Amino acid sequence: MVQTFVGADGKARCAWAGIESDELYQRYHDQEWGRPVAGERELFERLSLEAFQSGLSWITILRKREAFRAAFANFEPACVAAFGQADVDRLMADAGIVRNLMKINATIGNARAILALPEGVTLGSLLRAHAPAVPRPETDPIPARTAESAALAKALKKLGFAFVGPTTAYAMMQAVGLANDHQPGCWVAESLKRP
Repeated sequence: MVQTFVGADGKARCAWAGIESDELYQRYHDQEWGRPVAGERELFERLSLEAFQSGLSWITILRKREAFRAAFANFEPACVAAFGQADVDRLMADAGIVRNLMKINATIGNARAILALPEGVTLGSLLRAHAPAVPRPETDPIPARTAESAALAKALKKLGFAFVGPTTAYAMMQAVGLANDHQPGCWVAESLKRP
């Protein structure tokens, strides 16, 4: 099974379906996926987009990312938490995003959950508390979920978050650099190796 492909620039990349011919996808792979992310707004955006991706391809969400940012007030938790029914109606009519009422309501609810976190707890601290202790061996297949992602999903749900099952939680861990699941031979995998 091919795990990497070599792009026109001579760099080997993870062989995600469709990445060979999509510059946006390659840029996301090279510059964002698996790289550390800090800041509640940035983490809330990733969590929201991973939830919207559930059941869809990532490239679909990536292509709609700017529309999502415009529709969801650039994922500022305080702004999104203040959304009401008129905003839900507006979002359901917005063809630029994925119009799924459950996911829209979950995103608004998750913004409210961020604002209601106990003192000293942040989305970032919750993620770090559930980070894998040991990197996954490169020879192991990439999992869809892990014990750590199941524990993170459970902790988030207990704190009022929705649409964050173990698979979504693991996808977020991958996206924000808590798990380096770039394929062996991928140039990004090498640049992200921990000392």
